[in-house]
Amino acid sequence: MSKKMFVIAAGTVAAAVIGGDVLAQNVPMPEVTVESHRVVATTIGRTSSGIPIVDVSLGYTVSAQGLDIGTAIGARAFEARVSDAAKAACQELGKRYPSSTPSDTECARAATDKAMVKVHQLEDAATKK
Repeated sequence: MSKKMFVIAAGTVAAAVIGGDVLAQNVPMPEVTVESHRVVATTIGRTSSGIPIVDVSLGYTVSAQGLDIGTAIGARAFEARVSDAAKAACQELGKRYPSSTPSDTECARAATDKAMVKVHQLEDAATKK
C-alpha cells in the first residue's frame, strides 16, 4: 500500500474514531493527538544479530467536539475517545506490521497513558472556567 493510501486510510479511521459531524465554530475545541509506536524491521539501529530496526508511529487527533469536558460525564466521554483512538492506531500498526513489538494491548496502553497527560490538563482547565 502506498504512503498516500496509508494516509487516506489513517484519516478515514481517525474520522470514524472521532465520530460526529464537525461544525465550524469560532471557539477552538480542545483536542489531543494520540500517537502509537511500534518497532519493526527497518533502520533506527540494529539488533545484536545485525537485523535493522525501525520505529513506526501513527497518530490520530481526537477532538472534544460536542462534549463539556468540565463535567465528569464529558471528561469520561473524552477519555473514552482517546482510548478508542489509541486502540485503533495500535491495531492498524499491528495489521501493517504483524511481527512488530509491543503487542496491540501494550501499545494502546502506552499511547493512552501518554495522551492522558494532555487530556487531564484540558479537563482541569475546563473545570476552572
